[in-house]
Amino acid sequence: MVKKANPRHGSMQFWPRKRAKKVIPRIRTWTGKESKPLCFVGYKVGMAHVMGSEQKGKRTITHSMPVTLIECPPIKILSVRFYQKNSIQTEILNTKIDQDVKKKLHLPKNPNKNLDDVKTEYDAIRILTYTQPKLTSIGKKKPDVIEIALGGNKEEQLTWVKENLEKEIKVSDIFSEKSIVDIHAVTKGKGYQGVIKRFGVNLRSHKAEKGQRRVGARSGGWTSQAHMMYRVAQPGKMGFHKRTEYNKFLLSIKDDKPEKGFRHYGPIKNEYILIKGSVGGAVTRPVSLTNPVRPNKKRISKVEFNKVILWK
Repeated sequence: MVKKANPRHGSMQFWPRKRAKKVIPRIRTWTGKESKPLCFVGYKVGMAHVMGSEQKGKRTITHSMPVTLIECPPIKILSVRFYQKNSIQTEILNTKIDQDVKKKLHLPKNPNKNLDDVKTEYDAIRILTYTQPKLTSIGKKKPDVIEIALGGNKEEQLTWVKENLEKEIKVSDIFSEKSIVDIHAVTKGKGYQGVIKRFGVNLRSHKAEKGQRRVGARSGGWTSQAHMMYRVAQPGKMGFHKRTEYNKFLLSIKDDKPEKGFRHYGPIKNEYILIKGSVGGAVTRPVSLTNPVRPNKKRISKVEFNKVILWK
């Protein structure tokens, strides 16, 4: 009987397998032409199902799909950064920052206070924002800080900053329903794992000399014993990696508050969004949403949901 092929798991694209430095993932590429923030940060609530109906001629077809709920309390601007040639030239701190935020974060003692005082040349403007986990029920107090780019040219960016410096930013101000987004998150940490779980290596025979849950030949040939190839599966830390999922379908943005809470999270108190399918990371973990870098229009809403029912 021919042996069934079972190639080892673990993409070589993500190499070396390092753990993320921060829970908030770093975003390297920004896309968007409108003069508004190009990212929003929410907190993962959990998963549920939605039910909807689609009218095809005289038939009404009922559909069901799994969704992930992400609570999105409003974010605020901490400071405005003026960049020239990928370096910060000037940073202006927001004068109306919450008092509890000042206790949690280290802020400069003598910051620049007026946007009109900026006379240096700049190429782009980015805003340093902070979340408000105190508005949620996860029990977290320290805000998560992330730098967000703005769309448009530098004149439009400066105009937007002057109008919205002291205002709250909502997820509905940035994204719309039935659109596509990219999701950046840090996956669940699995701890120290062996090669069977980490790379999907086949179990060895029960008569194997030095154990079943091990790799048969770690170093390769007899003549290369002093060198270990990086492709050889070895045990190590697994999970807690920064990962990006492209072209996730944003099904709906809701403002109503569900009556019951969710497991390991609690009740939802703010705006929340429904993302089709699963999202990386553990419950209560911050998740970043950005405009799609390589949009696929075929993934936009093959099913039109007339009525959405949330199953808790």
